[in-house]
Amino acid sequence: MRLFKRLLPVVFAVLAAAGPARALDIDVTSFKLANGMQVVVIPDHRAPVVTHMVWYKTGAADETEGKAGVAHLLEHLMFKGTTKHPDGEFDRILRANGGNGNAFTTQDYTAYFQKVMKDRLPLVMELEADRMQNLELTDETVLPERSVVLEERRQRTDNEPAGLLNEQMDAAMYAAHPYGKPVIGWMNQVSKLTRQDAMDFYAAHYEPENAILIVAGDVTPEEVKILAERHYGPLVNKRPASERVRAEEPPPNAARRVTMTDPRVSSPSWQRQYLTPAARQMSQREELALSLLAEIVGGGNQSRFHQTLSLDKKLAAYSGAWFDADQLDYGGFGLYASPNPGVSIEQVESGIDAILAEVVAKGVTQEELDRSRNNMIASSVYLLDSQDKLARLFGVALATGQSIDDVLNWDKDLVTVTVEDVNKAARAMLDRRASVTGVLLPEAKSQ
Repeated sequence: MRLFKRLLPVVFAVLAAAGPARALDIDVTSFKLANGMQVVVIPDHRAPVVTHMVWYKTGAADETEGKAGVAHLLEHLMFKGTTKHPDGEFDRILRANGGNGNAFTTQDYTAYFQKVMKDRLPLVMELEADRMQNLELTDETVLPERSVVLEERRQRTDNEPAGLLNEQMDAAMYAAHPYGKPVIGWMNQVSKLTRQDAMDFYAAHYEPENAILIVAGDVTPEEVKILAERHYGPLVNKRPASERVRAEEPPPNAARRVTMTDPRVSSPSWQRQYLTPAARQMSQREELALSLLAEIVGGGNQSRFHQTLSLDKKLAAYSGAWFDADQLDYGGFGLYASPNPGVSIEQVESGIDAILAEVVAKGVTQEELDRSRNNMIASSVYLLDSQDKLARLFGVALATGQSIDDVLNWDKDLVTVTVEDVNKAARAMLDRRASVTGVLLPEAKSQ
């Protein structure tokens, strides 16, 4: 999930650079059903297939205190059946019709998706609309699936030292906001989740007016509207929409540091994350300036990190930077590196701090800005050649308080970003008081 989150800002910046709707000759259409469900249609007539996604504007950060992991557990349980389609039938029908699909949960949204031939679109709409309001759960289905989630946590987090470090860094970053707890949940809380916990979360958040339908592929807006009104239109909101109220993070006033040692670690690594505003809280130029800053500092072989840490000083085996603002409440600007053999973590960290200090003091150059902007434009050809990527771009934006226009108009803003915009972003965001530094070390061998 973390990798996906970190890739999205680059994808958004690339989208801005290339102007995807124009470059791919696509007119994105959006409308709402009478029950408040938003529908987005992205025509792509290159093949007779469609990607169908339903995004719920709810995720792990919306969980009740003490119920960490229930949003992700419910994602699993959504495949456990309704009266009309009992446990296992959703996947069986999808496979029998040549389709595939899955789901994912983040802090801010949960999404379910299928890819099918165009003539199977009514079928997947019927299946998805059915489980939006008719999910049936029993202890016989919930408890085994809870065990599956616990095992997933063991494999993806507990058995991965880097995953454990990232989890602790998030907990250190957020003193009050729920982003400080993992999407998959804490083991001790997940192990106590019940059928009622899952049903309570389902009833509170899985409503048509809290959902976004995105269809990308060989369709027209008119075709999708007819089908959406037929399958999703009759659904009724069972309770008023609730405002997403989350604890506000207090202003950070001290840099934090997390150090972990683990016998499973073969080589040390270093990372740091700075707290930033979310995309919806910044202007598009500010957001793009931070994306460009990440590219200039650590975006590839021409970046300052690579040129200085790897080539000139031979300190780092690898290094990089990322910017992720595609969350509802807060974003992050991140850095990472691993030292070469014989080089200490402290030497790499000092090298990175020196580069950042120079950027803040002297700024970036026009040449660096132009090169980074061109790199993102060049990458757009590959990133946009996919129905799934297009659907996810708009889904993430809409689920985190952004708009379709924000996505489509970013190309105009990218070309207006100046050196001073990037330098201003660096001065504002590279504040050590708003950062968490993480160090992962091999366990020292006993003599």
